[in-house]
Amino acid sequence: MRAGRTKRVIIATRIFGPEVSAASAILRIWAEEFRARGWQVTVLTAKPPKGALIDDPTGIEVRRAPVKRDKQLYVRGYLSYLSFDVPLAFRLLFARRADLYIVEPPPTTVAVVRVLAALKRSPYVVRAADYWTEAAELVTGNRFVIGTLRRVEAWGLRGARMLFAAHQPLIDRLRAVGIATPAVPIGFGADTTHFRYDDQPAPEPPVFVYGGTYSEWHGPGIFVDAMPAVLEQHPGARLVYYGNGEEREAMQARARELGIEASVEFNAPIPPAALSPILAGATASVASLAPVPPNDYALATKVYSSLAAGCPVIYAGRGPTVEFLNDSQHPHAGVAVAYDIVAVAAAMNAAAASPLPPKARAELAAWSAREYSLAAIAERVVSESLAIIGR
Repeated sequence: MRAGRTKRVIIATRIFGPEVSAASAILRIWAEEFRARGWQVTVLTAKPPKGALIDDPTGIEVRRAPVKRDKQLYVRGYLSYLSFDVPLAFRLLFARRADLYIVEPPPTTVAVVRVLAALKRSPYVVRAADYWTEAAELVTGNRFVIGTLRRVEAWGLRGARMLFAAHQPLIDRLRAVGIATPAVPIGFGADTTHFRYDDQPAPEPPVFVYGGTYSEWHGPGIFVDAMPAVLEQHPGARLVYYGNGEEREAMQARARELGIEASVEFNAPIPPAALSPILAGATASVASLAPVPPNDYALATKVYSSLAAGCPVIYAGRGPTVEFLNDSQHPHAGVAVAYDIVAVAAAMNAAAASPLPPKARAELAAWSAREYSLAAIAERVVSESLAIIGR
């Protein structure tokens, strides 16, 4: 690379702002940090759902293409992925060569980037938040599908120059299945430009908020099952979901079956800036991961956004989220309980009986912003990327 030439990075991701997701926030902040360091940044992504308000970061070129979405308007499922991946191959082929390519899974997208990065003779890195093959085993028992996905995922990850992995347990799992690509555990955090504490009066009666995707993998229906026991002690309590996912209809049906549909609300995804004050005023946020083997090394990232807004967390499940809350050294971060209806209801009732006062919420948000900021992670990603292209 010639001295003094502006470095170029292309980020290939099916999901980017204004779509509401952890990946959208993370990749936007990465793009902004690359731009702040003098890189020319291009994002190749999908067109958002009709009516979405686009607010792209300044100085970053975002190119969007049509894509197939499911009935929840998500780019999810392999027909949707292919509707993004096939055009992506041509978009990369005819785009000016980048010094570095960054790719967000699924594995098919990673495989496309491996091929095109090789043709362009440039390195690529992967933002690795999960091991997709094991997550797919939760929704299909088809051995051909699982076997194909395992090979495609391994091939894509092995070709990368670096994996920016969510945490060390995921790296350990990848090593166990024979993926030896250099990896850095960069951790998780919150977008503290949007998630912060604004003094909000505590609701009466109590309100519990779930913000994010609700899929079979997340197992969010446990909070619906726990609500009858909460309502016995706290009549009028509400459980409010903001997000979307394939479990929505099943959870709505379960609420009707339990006769608590008036106490459980389902809302569409909302932007972080709108969700933050809701969390700031909630009794607690709730998060879960189903007790299945892939979740032994998965982390519920929504806990970081909640803490940054000054809202304590009730987590149901196992894995690194348990260790995070238990080892946080903060008395008000929240609690981790077993994925069990009785345990979840007890935690919700305890939170409702002793809501966190405003002063403690402000201190919790300040602590979270110091310790877990996506901006600090982005700085490390860009520094590692400079080292990669330097080699």
